[in-house]
Amino acid sequence: VQLQASGGGLVQAGGSLRLSCAASGRTFMAYAMGWFRQGPGKEREFVAAISWSGGSTLYADSVKGRFTISRDNAKNTVYLQMNSLKPEDTAVYYCARGLSRLVRTTENEYGYWGQGTQVTVSS
Repeated sequence: VQLQASGGGLVQAGGSLRLSCAASGRTFMAYAMGWFRQGPGKEREFVAAISWSGGSTLYADSVKGRFTISRDNAKNTVYLQMNSLKPEDTAVYYCARGLSRLVRTTENEYGYWGQGTQVTVSS
């Protein structure tokens, strides 16, 4: 399984970005997917997760109401729409494939990771 994240970049505070994560393999739709991020000098943290069907989502409190996770199983792709971005959202964003169909928030419940895409929000 390979995960390729894209869509990062430099944006001003209040702006928007949409991250994409394309997955290889035929089993994409069988697993939950998640987004994590690691800011400068910080540990990697959970951002959002979506169940295998897309019917269940979960968000970190810090992004709730601003970020939306979605998936297109026909395209083997998961998305993270980020609105009202803040400087504290600056981080490398990683997508990950879960070990089950259900949404989870901890790293050890994800088995495959993408390479990360940089998001920088200027004030």
